[in-house]
Amino acid sequence: MNKLGSIIITAAFTSVATVGAYHYLPKNDNNKTSHATTVSTPVKHAAYTLNKDNEFVPLDFTQSAKKVMPAVVHIKSSKTVQAVSHQYQPNIPPQFRQFFPDFFGPQSQQPNSNENLKQQMGSGSGVIINQNGYIVTNNHVIDNADELEVTLHDNRTYPATVIGTDPSTDIAVIQIKEKELPYLSFNNSDNLEIGEWVLAVGNPFNLNSTVTAGIVSAKGRNINILKDQSAIESFIQTDAAINPGNSGGALVNLDGDLIGINTAIASPTGSYSGYGFAVPSNIVQKTVDDLVEYGIVQRGFLGVMIRSVDGNLASQEDINVNEGVYISDFAENSAAEKAGIKKGDVIFEVEGRTVRSAPELQEAIGRKRPGDEVLVKVNRGGEIKEIEITLFNRSGNEELTSKENKNEVLMLLGADFEDLDSKEAKKYGVDGGIKVSNIRSGKLKSYTKIRDGFIITDINHQKVKNKKQASEILKNANGGTLIEGFYPDKPGKEYYAFGM
Repeated sequence: MNKLGSIIITAAFTSVATVGAYHYLPKNDNNKTSHATTVSTPVKHAAYTLNKDNEFVPLDFTQSAKKVMPAVVHIKSSKTVQAVSHQYQPNIPPQFRQFFPDFFGPQSQQPNSNENLKQQMGSGSGVIINQNGYIVTNNHVIDNADELEVTLHDNRTYPATVIGTDPSTDIAVIQIKEKELPYLSFNNSDNLEIGEWVLAVGNPFNLNSTVTAGIVSAKGRNINILKDQSAIESFIQTDAAINPGNSGGALVNLDGDLIGINTAIASPTGSYSGYGFAVPSNIVQKTVDDLVEYGIVQRGFLGVMIRSVDGNLASQEDINVNEGVYISDFAENSAAEKAGIKKGDVIFEVEGRTVRSAPELQEAIGRKRPGDEVLVKVNRGGEIKEIEITLFNRSGNEELTSKENKNEVLMLLGADFEDLDSKEAKKYGVDGGIKVSNIRSGKLKSYTKIRDGFIITDINHQKVKNKKQASEILKNANGGTLIEGFYPDKPGKEYYAFGM
């Protein structure tokens, strides 16, 4: 009873207090309902990132863009290509058949060669790397081009010449005749970290000076896009938007330093759909240095067959590690085998740098030249060994190809040539010849369908036993040139023709 009374008294007191408060509060004469509003102070949201000193700074791309855009150029290429024709032997373009009446009859029986040609245009980007007009781009941007036109950020236009190309990294160097140009400096791509902000600058879809931002998604990516037999694929993967036309453009960090050359996109449609890939600046810089100094890239080789280690390989080969590079076999005249590397070794470090996969090892060795020494660490059945290796060239020795010793005539063809040794010549039943390999931009690729491995035995109906003879014949060639030879894996002779 006492509890019930207490509740009744409390309720009555609350009612009285409520009524009293109603009478004493100010009244609205118009009987309108009043809604309370909150006045807030305007707030600007800013994104922050860590700088090199681990200090938080506002994330701002404007200064980087201002620094980079003047050094990125638009490249337009044009080339004349052979229209498809089913009337004549495909290896001999019609414009050269007039020089070979033994094969095709009098010129009067051939159609006008101009009717079988068409002009093909291309577009891409490039990065000025010094004030004297040297520009780095992708090999596929300028490959086989008859003419190159470079447009600067301020719309000045120049013709460009090719200094050198390297299909194995998809890098090329061209030059325009101008001085005191804005340029970008190479930055150490080894210091680039996953998650770091980057900018991609280029000319997608012919839209000049386009800047996109993203982060580094991965490093050391191999996407099997380069078809060269010595290809180095250890790409920087980024989610900055890259589209057709960005090829050859700059990938830079927030300081505006060059850390890569944009090269490819992963896309089912041909346009940006998530990821782009760039050649790391350390590979680019080494390639550029070689092309400028030697005219060709000086590649050092270990001479090994390799596989990236993973759980499956570790189980299959009974090895006690889950990352690194497994040595499965050796090439002939292998630098690694000569130095003491054995089958089954797992390379996990090169000159103090950890290598977890085959692309990372290719990148590390790809920065070296024949004759360079590299210190590697291997895991051999659980035992760690340090081995110093002197790298060889493709032919299995330490020699460099000097600029003075380059054969300019053969280089014009756009391939590597190697004299057939007596053992091989006897095997194929010929007196001699030269073997074609590493076909790149040049006469052979532009006008023929020649493949790596072709052995040239005759040029313009003259026997060829070595490169010296081939060079002399080509120097005296005028107009159409006919090469004759064979493929070791294919019966019969093949003929290719081009103009000198």
